[in-house]
Amino acid sequence: MSLTGTPLFATVVALTVIAVVLPLAVWSRVRGPAAARVACRALMVVFAQVMAVALVFVGINRDMNFYASWGDLLGTGSYVTAAPDLGPDGLGGKKTEAAPKVRQEFQPVEGLGGRVQKTELDGKISGVKGDVMVWLPPQYDDPAYKDKKFPVVELIPGIPGTGKSWFQGLKAHEVLEPLMKSGKVQPFVLVSPRAMLLGNADTGCANLPGKVNADSWFSVDVRKMVVDNFRVSQEARTWGVAGYSAGAYCAAKLAISHPDRYSAAVSLSGYNDPGQEPSSLVAQDPELRRTHNLKHVLQSAPTPPAVSLWLSGAEHDGYLSGTDLKAIAKSPTTVHAEKVTGGHNLDSWSKQLPQTFDWLSKTVKAP
Repeated sequence: MSLTGTPLFATVVALTVIAVVLPLAVWSRVRGPAAARVACRALMVVFAQVMAVALVFVGINRDMNFYASWGDLLGTGSYVTAAPDLGPDGLGGKKTEAAPKVRQEFQPVEGLGGRVQKTELDGKISGVKGDVMVWLPPQYDDPAYKDKKFPVVELIPGIPGTGKSWFQGLKAHEVLEPLMKSGKVQPFVLVSPRAMLLGNADTGCANLPGKVNADSWFSVDVRKMVVDNFRVSQEARTWGVAGYSAGAYCAAKLAISHPDRYSAAVSLSGYNDPGQEPSSLVAQDPELRRTHNLKHVLQSAPTPPAVSLWLSGAEHDGYLSGTDLKAIAKSPTTVHAEKVTGGHNLDSWSKQLPQTFDWLSKTVKAP
């Protein structure tokens, strides 16, 4: 039974109703020794409390899509088929341009309308196999744009979170589609890959030989698949990346590390120190934690990366991390730190989409 499906939700609703009605119907009819009566009534109360919590969890998870499967919830899911050492460029000596085209079949995503599509991608470089969601802008199928290529923004969810979180939780397509139709935001292809690759651990978008090649999954395999299946360019100037919470850290890190693949990043309530995420695999090793701090990543780049960064959040929830990066950034790197009100939640991040995508429209170039 699917964790996000209607059968589970209906079952939980039915059990919750029973949990409420049962004590009302039989409370005074319980028979037996006093200890047995107390135990029976206590179990009914506990059952009612458990079902109330379960109903709230299942309902919120259906709406926000924090966990897509039981494996995600229980931390038993693994989407890593191999994790070889791919070297500093994350390519393992391979040339993506010379590799065969990655042709994928896409299916509509239930509950999100026909423009959001999903595919299962077998990442040949990274050794990751997982789902990727793609949303095409309204202009994509317009005959007037039949020969036009589109810019891309890769969307990284937080932990917990799935690719669907950007569409069902933040409602990115619903917020941005009217802005694209009106011309206030340029038409982007939106791509949201699976981020929970090893149970519910946070990979920090890092390549960790023997564990996971998350960086290569996002920045190599997913990019190649999108280029091979849609009217988009592989040029870095046409690609941006955005994320919230743990995904915000990943977005900024991917852009800083790969200016040859991305030209801009949006970080919503992110951080510089990966140790701020309790489930971070990188933070388990003190040296990896140090070298994967965004300040170190930026300062240790051979040359200042030609990328633009937008980092927003409350003072201690992204904004100060942005000002820290801004203080050490050197041209051609540009950093914008935006202080916002609102909490660390999907509603707050969704409200920032018009402003951040307006900025992306001016920063990421159309092919």
